[in-house]
Amino acid sequence: MNRKPGSTTFLKAVLIVFALAALALCIFAVPAIAGFAAELYPDHSYIQVLVMIDLYGAALPFFIALSQAYRLLGFIDRNEAFAEGSVRVLKLKHIKHAAVSISGMFTLGLPLFYLLAERDDAPGIIVIGLILIFASMVIAVFAAVLQKLLNEAIELKSENDLTV
Repeated sequence: MNRKPGSTTFLKAVLIVFALAALALCIFAVPAIAGFAAELYPDHSYIQVLVMIDLYGAALPFFIALSQAYRLLGFIDRNEAFAEGSVRVLKLKHIKHAAVSISGMFTLGLPLFYLLAERDDAPGIIVIGLILIFASMVIAVFAAVLQKLLNEAIELKSENDLTV
């Protein structure tokens, strides 16, 4: 299959934009949200710390998944999509584990955000949390299916190489 070099440039650019947006959220939004939580519960200073732990704890696996996706796009660019390297990226299951970790962090933080939504009378926070949990689980399932398909394609390729 003849593929032009750089055919994944747009997807790589999207990943970089996502990374920069997440970094901006980590720098500006997370401290603001934690400060808001501290204002809502001035008697409980630990709430601010819990909010920061939850949000930064979800950001770390997000950056890991982005870096693994970027590596996978590099394999595709070099026509090594069905090589052992790309399978290793998915076989290590970093993307799937990162998505499950993100979902887990938001699930653990949901009761905390419920308290914030209850005090501030903002039920949309819970809906946003549920959407993030659902989206992370969809990505985890997609990564698992992609890994299985890639493994089957490599098996087929190795069988064809042996028969030819």
